[in-house]
Amino acid sequence: MWNHKAWAGRFLPQSLPAKERLRAYAGWCNAVEGNTTFYATPARSTVVTWAQQAGAGFRFVVKVPKAVTHERRFVGVEAEMRAFLDAMEPLGQRAVLWTQLPGSFGPSEVDALGRFLRRLPADRRRAVEVRHPGFFTDHSSAALLERALAGADAEWVPFDTTVFFQSPPVSEAEQDAWAKKPRLPRRTRALTGQPIVRYLGRDSVEDTVAGWRPWTEVVAGWLREGRSPTVFLHTPDNVDAPALARRFHDDVRVLVPGLEALPEPEPVEPATLF
Repeated sequence: MWNHKAWAGRFLPQSLPAKERLRAYAGWCNAVEGNTTFYATPARSTVVTWAQQAGAGFRFVVKVPKAVTHERRFVGVEAEMRAFLDAMEPLGQRAVLWTQLPGSFGPSEVDALGRFLRRLPADRRRAVEVRHPGFFTDHSSAALLERALAGADAEWVPFDTTVFFQSPPVSEAEQDAWAKKPRLPRRTRALTGQPIVRYLGRDSVEDTVAGWRPWTEVVAGWLREGRSPTVFLHTPDNVDAPALARRFHDDVRVLVPGLEALPEPEPVEPATLF
């Protein structure tokens, strides 16, 4: 997202029109999760404005609509997918098609997932997030999913919530996330040259930074292997997310000195970050 109300006056200019906020956000980070596409496919004209506000190296990881993944479970979704793919077309190869599946989607449905992924446009990157515990605890189920993903050159997106669930929630935002987020083991295996990671910290900046240290090592290793990862940093309230993302990037640069710095954002007043 790039419209978080807590960011105005801190990371984005206070008076910036909504249609210009992505451009400002792109000065802080070089990727974004397209979570809103899960709930409704935007007009193609809207996506054109997204494409115009972000540079050639910016990555859009856009979620496939829930009507396809959660409601229809890939059955009879041709019309919905045509509309979605047409709307996303202005993003070109900057877009990653992100298929997030519900916790009830288990190993018995992997064949349907594989068929769906193979029907996606060949020039679009694919990524899948699963939440069924069987994929993380049963070796044969994990291998089955990995084979299906390999057949479509798709990445397995881990959502690491292990740090978040190490201690009880202390804020309203954390209490809400405690009830809604999945509790799954950390997974650090990359399947493609462009792995994607989602990490959920705490509302406390110190706890979030301390918890991501294993990921800086993993991401640095991927970079040394020639991979090009995308990392999304979440907290339950996301108040400090842009600054945290830059801090994570800088921590990885310590381990991989040749890693390019993120773009320098234009100063925003007041400039209190933490």
